[in-house]
Amino acid sequence: MPGHAVLLAGVPPLEDWVRERTAHYDAGFVSADPAFAHAHVTVLAPFPLEARGPAAAIASGVSAFDVSLARVDVFPDGVVHLVPEPDDGFRALTDAARRLLPDVQPYWGRFEPVPHLTLDRLGPGVTVESTRDAVAHLLPARARVTELLLTWWESGDCRVLGRFPLRS
Repeated sequence: MPGHAVLLAGVPPLEDWVRERTAHYDAGFVSADPAFAHAHVTVLAPFPLEARGPAAAIASGVSAFDVSLARVDVFPDGVVHLVPEPDDGFRALTDAARRLLPDVQPYWGRFEPVPHLTLDRLGPGVTVESTRDAVAHLLPARARVTELLLTWWESGDCRVLGRFPLRS
């Protein structure tokens, strides 16, 4: 898949763990950009690069919020993830993004967006239980979401393109 932009909110307490897991699978997706958020909840992907104005409007239309991530779950496609609670702040951001950019198909039309933080994918040696055990020492992870990042995802070139503060 070619590179693409993603509008997301970083979750710093899980950054080191997700960064290490990313390196395990493909070091090309480990960013040298210190502002990049490997541990994140996606607001909208793909995100049109020309839509920086809407990105600012999305962020400024939602107040900063607190979130806790403690519950490990799995999607039918095998993505093991954490469920943000409450998730209403993320849903408000995604709803705003979809209103402002109605032509963008979240996840290229393959999935309806559900707020989550990806941890891993089921496979040889990876189960929900093994992932839960591996991340347990970091849970519950608590964060205050105060900004959105517009990021570029491409092997060897992951970076932050823009930062947009949420309403304070």
